[in-house]
Amino acid sequence: MLLDLKIALASLTAHKLRAVLAMLGVFLGALSFNGVEHVAAAMYKNAQAEADKLGPGLFAVMAGQVRFTRNSGAARFSGGVRTFTVPDAQALAAGVPSVLAYAPYVSTTMPVRTGATTVTTQILATYPSYQDIRSYHPRHGRFLSETDVLDMEKVVVVGSKIAERLFGNAEAALGREVLIFRARFTVVGVMEAKGRDLTGADQDEQTFMPLSTYMRRAANQTWISGVYLQLAEGTDLDQVRAAAGDIMRQRHHLYGKKDDFSLLTPADSMQLRKEALDLVQTLGTITSTISFAVGGMGILSIMVLMVQARRMEIGVRRAVGGTRGHITRQFLLEAGIMAGAGGALGVTASLGLVTIVCAVAGFPYVLDPVFSVGTLVGSVLLGLAAGAYPANQAAHIEILDVLKF
Repeated sequence: MLLDLKIALASLTAHKLRAVLAMLGVFLGALSFNGVEHVAAAMYKNAQAEADKLGPGLFAVMAGQVRFTRNSGAARFSGGVRTFTVPDAQALAAGVPSVLAYAPYVSTTMPVRTGATTVTTQILATYPSYQDIRSYHPRHGRFLSETDVLDMEKVVVVGSKIAERLFGNAEAALGREVLIFRARFTVVGVMEAKGRDLTGADQDEQTFMPLSTYMRRAANQTWISGVYLQLAEGTDLDQVRAAAGDIMRQRHHLYGKKDDFSLLTPADSMQLRKEALDLVQTLGTITSTISFAVGGMGILSIMVLMVQARRMEIGVRRAVGGTRGHITRQFLLEAGIMAGAGGALGVTASLGLVTIVCAVAGFPYVLDPVFSVGTLVGSVLLGLAAGAYPANQAAHIEILDVLKF
């Protein structure tokens, strides 16, 4: 066995170009297969972290129908729905089982200006309970208070990115004034950095104001965008869905008609995001499998050529005592070494690319040594399978035919 290994290594060293060409396909297959699986795992982990950011026990009832895009999982809302009101939110808080707190809200996009600087931000008008329901708190200053809502105060709390774009840094924003709806609002707080949630909204680009201020003093409207409900731990979500749906349909007289609202939990949005990721992972796996198949065919074809080109070598080795088993092992070892080397290089390169992708995209880094080792073992097995036919051909070359030639 050791002699067969030495001969196989010597042969590969003598035919470097052929060996490299045979390794290339397996290298690309291992690179794409291992890379796709690790990036997908990092995306799943990131999606789970985003779901956790939405807050514990969160249940949302939103105006209009929510649709998630297939490629990214970002949310799209049907527009023009003005049937959801604050009394609807209060009825949900009173009628849905196990509600600990609720926060109706209005979401819109508006420019915010200070001096010569203007930025477009998502205005989120809501109640003080929002920060606890969504587990999202100020880093500097304070959040909205009950007094702000009762007195319709013109105060805002800005996201970390909005503070930096308007004032240069978060601390400098406190006590400053901004113009919204041509009215002056005082900044009383700057939120902690949070990132995007599962609906695709960048929470660091939001500006918060009292709901009453927005609805009465700014926009003069009676409808809201939805309500966030915080549920007690262990609440049966099926019961919550049924109760919320019945309350909304009864209040909006929707029995027999299409719903003008959506019910959403972190698990729902997480599932929709997973469906999008599953599609990406499936396509990546198919592509990787094709690459592996091409790599196997490459080893097979090159090994067949090598057998034909080395008939004299094989005949001489048989003539000096080499058995068919020795010849078979030699060529199988050559195929396995080429595939294993290509797989090892592919796995190593894929881990480097995964590290770069995770760093650039901000995904949590995921390393699955079992999967990486499995990819390497699969590469070796692929090489052995591809080399079986050429090895059998080499073992059955007749000594007399070679010597006569």
